[in-house]
Amino acid sequence: MARLKEYYSKTVIPALTKEFNYKNPMQVPKIVKIVVNMGLGEAIQNAKILESAVQDLAMITGQKPIVTKAKKSIATFKLRQGMSVGCSVTLRKEVMYEFFDRLVNVALPKVRDFRGISANAFDGRGNFSVGLQEQIIFPEIDYDKVEKIKGMNVTIVTTAKTDAEARALLKNMGVPFKN
Repeated sequence: MARLKEYYSKTVIPALTKEFNYKNPMQVPKIVKIVVNMGLGEAIQNAKILESAVQDLAMITGQKPIVTKAKKSIATFKLRQGMSVGCSVTLRKEVMYEFFDRLVNVALPKVRDFRGISANAFDGRGNFSVGLQEQIIFPEIDYDKVEKIKGMNVTIVTTAKTDAEARALLKNMGVPFKN
């Protein structure tokens, strides 16, 4: 069992039950999935960038990414429908907890001038998104082999009904929010 999953069941569930007065432990919100997405507009000119992004995302998440295609053509960006423009991975269960653990305890503290994550990135339905500027904050990426620094979006989908519940869940799970 993942370390963070055990921590969730032993510490977070009782804390949230007490805070929100849940009558049943099944009412306590939990993390359902984490979606990691890399959008690469410059992949239109250079296909090698997409290959390296897929490789990096596979190393970071431990799962093979899906290459995302453009839904419609946009002439000003020289983009045609069906062109590869990014890659994404959806993590669930044990792999999700392992990635979340590495994100919170290893990667985020390595961000330059890090003072915490803004708590305004909730969508109103209990989901949380954070944008990372560079993929080299993860220990799996070899800095010397990186050709171009690429950013990524990490979306954490929870079963929380409100943003307050989701914020409490993530705070108890160890996400460093700004005060």
